[in-house]
Amino acid sequence: MNLSRYQNHPERRYFERSLKRLEQEVLRMGTLVEESFRLSHQALFKQNIDAVQKIIKLDKQIDQYYRQIELDCATLMTLQSPVAQDLRLLSAFMQLIRDLERIGDYAKDLGEISLKLLPYSPHPIMDEVAAMSHHAQMMLATSLVALVELDGNAGQQVKELDNTVDDAYEKLYQILACQRDIKGVIEPFLLLALVIRHLERMADHSTNIAQRVSYIVTGHRG
Repeated sequence: MNLSRYQNHPERRYFERSLKRLEQEVLRMGTLVEESFRLSHQALFKQNIDAVQKIIKLDKQIDQYYRQIELDCATLMTLQSPVAQDLRLLSAFMQLIRDLERIGDYAKDLGEISLKLLPYSPHPIMDEVAAMSHHAQMMLATSLVALVELDGNAGQQVKELDNTVDDAYEKLYQILACQRDIKGVIEPFLLLALVIRHLERMADHSTNIAQRVSYIVTGHRG
């Protein structure tokens, strides 16, 4: 990213260095969240128990990044004299990291759900749920690339992917809700309903990220 202006003043140069460092921290946090999402997929669909422990460790790191970036943003807004574009960037960052943090939380929840699903036979819809997960991961990756490249047009691409995830959610929810003649316990059906809901929310947060990038670049939500 390169949003630098007014480079002649020492205070401005310090502010811009702080912004650049902040941008790098946001991207590092995004990389951790992306990895956590990937591991949750392995835990759910490949029964990778080790992935769950890795997610827990990543979640602690993600939370640390979240708290530090939020503090740094607030410090820059209050102790410096940011121009309008800087305020837009800092405001978008504070909202964007909330979206990343929530995706990380959902990934952790999915890891925990995967352990509860282990005793049960895979439901016939698991392949479709896995495809839904892949689409949501693609949305997050696209949003993070947009952040790196300051691509204000990526919001539309992500929105189209979000429509695919929303359609998958509605279809799979109806399948689970209309299940008849359930033999045994109902827990796996409830857990799967939670899984698709979490994936749908993760996709929504990824859409938010792309829209916040558009706001950074254009001043308007994509």
